[in-house]
Amino acid sequence: MKGKCIIFSAPSGSGKSTIVKYLMEEHPEFRLAFSVSATSRPPRGAERDGVDYFFISAREFRNRIANDEFLEYEEVYDGSLYGTLKSQVESQLEMSRNVVFDVDVAGGCNIKDYYGGNALSVFIQPPSVGELRRRLVSRGTDSMDKIEQRLAKAEQEMAFAPRFDHVLVNDNLDDAKAEAVRLLKAFLDV
Repeated sequence: MKGKCIIFSAPSGSGKSTIVKYLMEEHPEFRLAFSVSATSRPPRGAERDGVDYFFISAREFRNRIANDEFLEYEEVYDGSLYGTLKSQVESQLEMSRNVVFDVDVAGGCNIKDYYGGNALSVFIQPPSVGELRRRLVSRGTDSMDKIEQRLAKAEQEMAFAPRFDHVLVNDNLDDAKAEAVRLLKAFLDV
């Protein structure tokens, strides 16, 4: 039996990656496999090829775009390309794994369009822009200019929420995790 796709998208700071990590670590019954993205940027720190990303040159990335090898891709702030390779996802699905995506909203919509009913799309929404600002500031990882950029992008991203199968408001992390589990149990019929 072929696997299914579970797509999580959200503005930065909404808790998406925390929820995905929780599902991956605490719920083996879902048979989850994380979709590893490709990027044209060089590895940072201890990042490993094929684990954190598939690191490919910008030229190879563009050739793969021309060959229609990506489900979705985007050129981000620093000119680096990021995308999801069809072959990586298909190999996991063929092994009866359910592939989890942690992607931006446009990528999430593209993957949902491609897989249709074989994909569940979940938009993780912060309770408010004010709370999102508080979370981004408390991380202590970005300058105020960067936080303002993320907040401006978040407002644009929240306009995509109606295109997702479910909108999960993360105003309490434990409740959000429990709701994510309920959604996956129903979708995967576990």
